[in-house]
Amino acid sequence: MQISISARHGSLGPEQQAYLTEKAEKLQRYFARLMSIEVEADHRKNGWLVEVLVSAEHKHDFVAREEAPSPEAAMDQCIHKVEHQLRRYKERVQE
Repeated sequence: MQISISARHGSLGPEQQAYLTEKAEKLQRYFARLMSIEVEADHRKNGWLVEVLVSAEHKHDFVAREEAPSPEAAMDQCIHKVEHQLRRYKERVQE
């Protein structure tokens, strides 16, 4: 599985990149057949906008966007949304 983290209009420190990567890796617990995860952090005037794009086998893509004061907080909210999407998809596939 490939994980890419990018920042727009700002930069992420090594601790922040490590945190985002760690959170993204945990998504494999919910669905093992993930192909890639892209995390884009955009520094805005009032905080950070984090977008998570998850690509699974058979052309299924999952997207979550959240805005928060820090990239870590926005990532936590995005991960929660993607987890929910992956669980629903996995249940549909198993039925």
